Amino acid sequence: MSIEVLNESGQVPSALPEQEFQDLARFVLEAMHVHPAAELTITLVDTAAMEALHVQWMDLEGPTDVMSFPMDELRPGSHDQPSTEGILGDVVLCSDVAAQQAAAAGHSVADELLLLTTHGILHLLGFDHADEAEEKKCLTCNERCYFRTWPNVAAPPALRRLLAATAPKPSRTIYLL
Repeated sequence: MSIEVLNESGQVPSALPEQEFQDLARFVLEAMHVHPAAELTITLVDTAAMEALHVQWMDLEGPTDVMSFPMDELRPGSHDQPSTEGILGDVVLCSDVAAQQAAAAGHSVADELLLLTTHGILHLLGFDHADEAEEKKCLTCNERCYFRTWPNVAAPPALRRLLAATAPKPSRTIYLL
């Protein structure tokens, strides 16, 4: 699996080491049974770059936290039949927006970047939240990745740290697929 991480945010070092992005992405892609030869790029950008992408591709003003740009429109596979080989696409993260959201949520920027990376990868795999049914399915996959309910896949250290920091409250509903 080829996972490239680019830091174009101007923040050196990044809030999260490159290896942690790669470990998380590998975990999510393996959990979703994506072909082992799939290619993914994760890019961190500054606010101005994200705002330009947001306007260009979504026709929405202002920066956003994460955008996904699928290439070969790969979809999740199964244990017996992984997805087809190909280029998954690009996940673009805005470090500044992630920092604002992390402060509001009460967790670290690194943890917010992990959440956004997972969310972006799931978008590349076709999960969306344009309507209520799609949102429920997307949130379910996010939660399964965050809370390690995928069978036979060991979570990387960064994700274990995130799980400890963002453990669900007893009243939280977790939907199953």
